[in-house]
Amino acid sequence: MKKLTLAFDTSNYTTSCAVFDGETGMNSGRLLDVAPGQLGLRQSDALYAHIRRLPSVTAALDLREAEVAAVGASTKPREAEDSYMPCFLAGASHGAVLAKVLGVPFFEFSHQQGHIAAAAWSAGRADLLETPHLAWHLSGGTTELLYVKPAGTAVTCEVIGGTTDISAGQLIDRAGQLLGLRFPSGKALDKLAQTAAGGDFYAPKTTGLEFSLSGAEHKMKQLKESGADAADVAYFTIMSVIAAVRRATENAASKYGDLPVLFSGGVASNALLRQTLSGGIYAEPQYSTDNALGVAILTYRAVGAHE
Repeated sequence: MKKLTLAFDTSNYTTSCAVFDGETGMNSGRLLDVAPGQLGLRQSDALYAHIRRLPSVTAALDLREAEVAAVGASTKPREAEDSYMPCFLAGASHGAVLAKVLGVPFFEFSHQQGHIAAAAWSAGRADLLETPHLAWHLSGGTTELLYVKPAGTAVTCEVIGGTTDISAGQLIDRAGQLLGLRFPSGKALDKLAQTAAGGDFYAPKTTGLEFSLSGAEHKMKQLKESGADAADVAYFTIMSVIAAVRRATENAASKYGDLPVLFSGGVASNALLRQTLSGGIYAEPQYSTDNALGVAILTYRAVGAHE
């Protein structure tokens, strides 16, 4: 019987669980339902939705021929002591109870650590978990440039740059709302942008490794109000994000040297970003978005050291 680890991640966007056996893994996840015109959910509503959805999401994984060696969960957004979001309580409590019933260890990680692990593994670069590197966490709630270092069987992430106001995902979702797209809008806006013939974009002011995206939002709204085609608005928005990320990455290379740059988070699945910033290391698109596989990978590494 093959040993594997089971893990849960309940972010403010997706309910997910995953298994990992040391070589291969499988993630089962489902986006939370958001009413048309809304930009996300309140934490109380997200927590309730996760609790209702966890049984069906978990049931999608076939565990009949497996021995669960440990259970893990993301319990907070980042490793910082003051990092907290109620929605993570759903996966954390689900995992802790299951581990107790099975009599196996339970390991806690941050949502951000899970993103890094999933991105590295799916890109065929699990070795990055053993060496310092730079990583972008680009998502609906986070746009951070990280200096990542090994920390035992996991990694530690130091925020060294990123946005000073709204995140890349927020900008993209606000553009999607203006264009009448469903939330989250990343995939639809990406597809729409690829139909544009090119065009203008805004290069946000970058100071060192930090930048502001509120100016890009203002100009994106002006473009929409001027009657621009929806595809051009989508292209403008995404390329403005890319311009900021590119400049900050170049500045980081000057400061930290020629380190590998890993891209994680839902925005990192964007096709224009991957085409434009071709020197980065990218997760498979399904493992760029919120998922529990990275937590399952870290749990597998942790239980190996625990035994």
